[in-house]
Amino acid sequence: MHKKIDKMLAEAYENVEDGNFEDALKLYNLALAEDPQNVLALIDKGVTLQNLGRLSLAIRSYDKALSLSPENLDALINKGSAFHSAQKYSHAIECYDAALKIDQKCAMALAYKGLSLGELGELQNAIKHFKKALSIDSQFELASISKEIAQDLLKSINTEKKAQLSKKL
Repeated sequence: MHKKIDKMLAEAYENVEDGNFEDALKLYNLALAEDPQNVLALIDKGVTLQNLGRLSLAIRSYDKALSLSPENLDALINKGSAFHSAQKYSHAIECYDAALKIDQKCAMALAYKGLSLGELGELQNAIKHFKKALSIDSQFELASISKEIAQDLLKSINTEKKAQLSKKL
């Protein structure tokens, strides 16, 4: 039984890698019909749904995984990512905070939280999270690029404010 499920999951993963998300989804559903408690299949199904833009279904899949494994970092981070994609940044931050309660040194949760904070206009706080992520993983490209963008944006805003202030004077 486990070999059959493992084979389905491996084939589903290959389909995802090839961009065949609908085929992958069918395989994840078959695997979950055999083993509804398979946390990995639930998470990977969520990722696949997210790739298809079906964000609320993806979140439901992550929620099922979290009901079975409440401290699963992958499920929490992916759920946060789905909320971020749905522009529900506060909900995304809640997921990243839950992940950080489990692992304070989770560079991905820190960087993703920085992205959501940036979307909320909290650039200073976003930069702080990108820097913290980089202090854990100096090669984390997403954190590095995002930090630079946020710093440039903050400089631009400050320059604009100075220009407006000098016009008023």
